[in-house]
Amino acid sequence: FCRVDPYGFERPDDFDYASYEAFFSRYLVVLTRRAIKWSKLLKGKNSVQKSLKVKRYIRKGIPNEHRALIWMIVSGAQTNMEQNPGYYQRLLEGEKNDKLVEAIKTDMNRTFPDNIKFRRTADPCLQHTLYNVLVAYGHHNKAVGYCQGMNFIAGYLILITKNEEESFWLLDALIGRILPDYYSPAMLGLKTDQEVLGELVKMKIPAVAELMERHGVMWTLVVSRWFICLFIDILPVETVLRIWDCLFYEGSKIIFRVALTLIKQHQAFILEATNFPDICDKFKQITKGTFVTECHSFMQKIFTEPGSLSMATIDKLRETCREKLLSQG
Repeated sequence: FCRVDPYGFERPDDFDYASYEAFFSRYLVVLTRRAIKWSKLLKGKNSVQKSLKVKRYIRKGIPNEHRALIWMIVSGAQTNMEQNPGYYQRLLEGEKNDKLVEAIKTDMNRTFPDNIKFRRTADPCLQHTLYNVLVAYGHHNKAVGYCQGMNFIAGYLILITKNEEESFWLLDALIGRILPDYYSPAMLGLKTDQEVLGELVKMKIPAVAELMERHGVMWTLVVSRWFICLFIDILPVETVLRIWDCLFYEGSKIIFRVALTLIKQHQAFILEATNFPDICDKFKQITKGTFVTECHSFMQKIFTEPGSLSMATIDKLRETCREKLLSQG
């Protein structure tokens, strides 16, 4: 058995190799079939047009060999990169903000300690690439600068694109466009979306909302890392990548679909909780096990389980939750 996964992550001591092998042998068949379909769709071209067919293909998973390309195209990162030649390089060569650089350096060794490609001893060591992407981004988007969580996201982008500049533009797509205001100093967008999730749970899984309220558990305690890290280190790598496939194409509502599916699927289990620490523990448990490892069936579930979820509904909830937060401020 391989102690290290294809992305360089070391598997934990209690990793269940048997059920993973069983899942992966089934998943491999799916991946092979998808790869053939994608190759036909791309026909050797480096472009796709947004369409219902492409959306359907993306929901069924992008093969790893096409993943970076498709993310770049559907997120708008490719267009931005082409329209700004040399911009990334100029950011790296320009004046640096010492405080920003210091903050990023501090987080370097804390980023994926369990990934062999991010170790100082690795060759090439991805810490250097990660440092460049984050420093460039901090100077490109001064309103955001750098905040914890961004290191993990940039790290994942680097693992998939194997390209510094593409990782920079994808980070820009996520932080600048796809996620509304998650990483600004006040993190208003992030706080808003946690409240929005709470409202959605009230509508769709009322018993869980009632339990949270009864024990005074704030949503931010159990789900903030889901939002900040976009499920990195919460769910298995393959599953996170499948979620990101849809995130780049369909936007931030995917995060709500995933969160609602996790909660709804484990409703009975969560409702067994009888106190505050118990609830927090249950929320840790629901992100482990075969349900989340079987990424293909998991992704089918996120589009059926939560029921209809329109962007209009989310925008309306965001508006009211943001107002509420601002009035409390």
